[in-house]
Amino acid sequence: MPQLSNSILEQVRLTTLIDIGITALLIYGLFSLIRGTRAVRLVIGVSVLIVVYVLAAAFGLVLLTRILQAGAVVGLFALVVIFQPEIRRALDRIGRVGSFAWLLSPADSRAVDRVADEVARAAGDLSAEGHGALIVLERTTGLEEVAETGVMIHGDVSSDLIRTIFAPRTALHDGAVIIRGETILAAGALLPLAETTIHVERFGTRHRAALGIAEQTDAVVIVVSEENGQISLVERSRIVRNLNEAQLGRSIRHLLDPNHGRRGRGLSWRADRSPDPKSSTARAPR
Repeated sequence: MPQLSNSILEQVRLTTLIDIGITALLIYGLFSLIRGTRAVRLVIGVSVLIVVYVLAAAFGLVLLTRILQAGAVVGLFALVVIFQPEIRRALDRIGRVGSFAWLLSPADSRAVDRVADEVARAAGDLSAEGHGALIVLERTTGLEEVAETGVMIHGDVSSDLIRTIFAPRTALHDGAVIIRGETILAAGALLPLAETTIHVERFGTRHRAALGIAEQTDAVVIVVSEENGQISLVERSRIVRNLNEAQLGRSIRHLLDPNHGRRGRGLSWRADRSPDPKSSTARAPR
């Protein structure tokens, strides 16, 4: 037994451990991409077909084996089409890491503060008035294609303009507002609905659209519910609900400028859930 263990240890090299580690990370990343989506059932279906093929080959079922082999050729092209959203999402994540945009062009703290204040003030006013809203803040992933589905505005970010856009019975209040930097890029934009099957049944159309764009990009999305005035923040398929104006402003600052918390009080947007009693601008949802 010691000789066997020694022989195994002799064959294990540093490159072997690195190879195993990278492979494990790739497998984990694959499962994290499809977790909670409809692709999980497709993966299960493909796995069942592979098991059937192995059993057919083992028991000598020639006809069934030939049929599955012929179907595998067409299935390779079909898988690319079926898993197109997951493949696109994976390439987008790889592009975010490889671009080093967060290192080469750090966010302007003053601009982030102004945008956070204006968006939070607009969301608080809309919540108090009972008007729904859907605001998307662009980060490293470009949203030009999404913006082109609406009306291009190219106006400065201001709470008054955002409130005007989402006023009831206006032409653009049903869509989403796309914000790039300090500019409102477009209004009335159409967002993809969420593909995840987890808890989407209890969300309305605005929340499902916010989860959908957050699944495919790294955008930060603010949702104001028209039914109860509740303010929610969505980022990378995670949603934090029942925020007030002060909490929302701090969360936006930390998401748009990750170094902001180190210069300030070091708060995390996910941990920043308690109301600020000293803030005179905080509003509770209706």
